[in-house]
Amino acid sequence: MVGQNAGVPVYEAGQGDPVEIAQNGIRLAKDQGYDYVFIDTAGRLHVDEQLMQELQNIKSAVHPHEILLVVDSMTGQDAVNVASSFNDQVGIDGIVLTKLDGDTRGGAALSARAITGKPIKFSGTGEKLDDLEYFHPDRMASRILGMGDMLSLIERAEQQYSDEEAEKMEKKLRKNKFDMNDLLDNLQKVRKLGPLKDVLGMLPGVGSQLKDVDIDEHQFDRIQALILSMTPQEREKPEILDASRKRRIAAGSGQKVEDVNRLLAQYKQMQKMFKQMNSKKARKQLQRLTANGNMDGLKDLDITKLGM
Repeated sequence: MVGQNAGVPVYEAGQGDPVEIAQNGIRLAKDQGYDYVFIDTAGRLHVDEQLMQELQNIKSAVHPHEILLVVDSMTGQDAVNVASSFNDQVGIDGIVLTKLDGDTRGGAALSARAITGKPIKFSGTGEKLDDLEYFHPDRMASRILGMGDMLSLIERAEQQYSDEEAEKMEKKLRKNKFDMNDLLDNLQKVRKLGPLKDVLGMLPGVGSQLKDVDIDEHQFDRIQALILSMTPQEREKPEILDASRKRRIAAGSGQKVEDVNRLLAQYKQMQKMFKQMNSKKARKQLQRLTANGNMDGLKDLDITKLGM
């Protein structure tokens, strides 16, 4: 299933000698002209001598160019013990840390790197294939210190927005023509960035405040249901929503009129924010803060103090 989702062929031989399976897989890859072969061994405990010997046998038989150890970062100190043991017995070239989207703050990453002397090459922040990303030490340090990770957030956003879409949205925001269709589209794209708590944790100064906060991911579903219950005209011009229309939308989405009013209030607040950001004062401040390519000053931008 993973191979199918990734769009790569998989050699599978069922139960058998792992060494022979690895050798046959490489032989088949050579015959079919493939450039790379990934040998995925079954998970095992470092205290299981028989299974550790199995890894050594595979290594001796196929001579891999690189050996990566996948470690669950949620296991804490035990992740360090696993990395150290595998490196001593098999010899690893790098580490892949998974579950960095959880409550862990990356201590395992620092410890595993220090103990083994091997680099952390990739990190997993979710269960999907595109949740595997290059590991950046400086960004992890920023997350641990609660300073966010704007670069990773920007990279994730760039995967969801094409240049054409970004330019189109910018024009809409400048003209203050952001409607419910745009809100729905952006909500759907935000959901693809990953768990909301993880995404918000990438914002400077926000991560440290979210540690004990329970974020309701289903709120996205409720907002989406409200917008989908609107007619095309209502989405383009929410200001036409009267009491009768609100009752129909609430009934169509299985919610209350109060929920419709709350969404409209939030929408108006967003419009006000976009208007403030488009003011001359805001544009001048942005130009000053981003002069010479220095983005550090953006943390000082406070749109609540900008004139309309």
